[in-house]
Amino acid sequence: MGVPTRADLAGIPGYIIPGRPPGAILLNSNESSLPPLPSVVEAVTRAAAEGNRYPQWFSEDLVARLAVELRVPESSLAIGCGSVSLCQQLVQAYCAPGDEVLCAWRSFEAYPVFARVAGVHARTVPLDAEHRHDLAAMADALSPATRVVFVCNPNNPTGTAVSAREVREFVERVPDDVLMVLDEAYREFVTDPDVLDGVLLTREHENVAVLRTFSKAYGLAGIRVGYCVGAPAVVSAVNKVAVPFAVSRPAQAAATAALADTERVGERCRTVAAERERVRDTLLRAGLHVPASQANFLWLPLGHRSSDFAAFCARRGVVVRLFGNEGVRVTVGLRQENDVFLHAAEEFAAITLHG
Repeated sequence: MGVPTRADLAGIPGYIIPGRPPGAILLNSNESSLPPLPSVVEAVTRAAAEGNRYPQWFSEDLVARLAVELRVPESSLAIGCGSVSLCQQLVQAYCAPGDEVLCAWRSFEAYPVFARVAGVHARTVPLDAEHRHDLAAMADALSPATRVVFVCNPNNPTGTAVSAREVREFVERVPDDVLMVLDEAYREFVTDPDVLDGVLLTREHENVAVLRTFSKAYGLAGIRVGYCVGAPAVVSAVNKVAVPFAVSRPAQAAATAALADTERVGERCRTVAAERERVRDTLLRAGLHVPASQANFLWLPLGHRSSDFAAFCARRGVVVRLFGNEGVRVTVGLRQENDVFLHAAEEFAAITLHG
């Protein structure tokens, strides 16, 4: 008999690792279909040559570069092994037994998992009829036990975004002793001017933290680096619970090099956004319901037909992300990849909706 684990771990779902069939078109993980920029690859190669040395403990060079880019003090920045790692660190830093984490559902599946791993309760509030955060309902759901609130904007997996006015009204209802975490992992793909830049909120409210990542727009999903913007006290707390040297030398070098070429990154994001609209328009014409997205993916709330759709796409060489009987998330890939997916989706719609 092995050493027993915590009894409550049995009820915590494992993270779903998407399959990667050889030769398939992978539209299931919100990755960039383009490789990192050449300058980033060069920086990673140089950093790898010094792989025998530990990286900077607090990623000081990257922090300094980000501070200039975001126009925030260096004391307001923490670097982590992807924004998902920083999500967990925030829960660890601010929650104790008896506390709770509040988030929307469906939203990023890691939020309630991280809460339960930390031994605290996770409470969820349903999205509204348009698959958006119902911030009024979330404000009503705040309780004396709430310590951390996650708002994913744009939301994963639905791609929907809430307006600046809605976010500001929500923040005003969040007590000063509750940390509001605005997860902006997909911020670079936003084209709606009414979607708030969360960094602005961190300058006005000490209980607001913003998370961003280099995994999506910058094409560094396999290198793992993200950052948190918040009050110095928040950053200090995040750093206290960090795993030492978690952000590697290559990751720090990659992110720093990527920030030196933000114009090319912006061009890539604009291309993805244009493709996002083309793909959505085609799906709508096929008779499928697809909420407007501000991310690099689209959400198809297919209900009981979700698994059939995912299987149908897989038989045609396209892997999408299935979320039970709720829906399917599809990453916006290269145009030729999207065309293969669209052909499968149109065929599925013709059979199920019209045939």
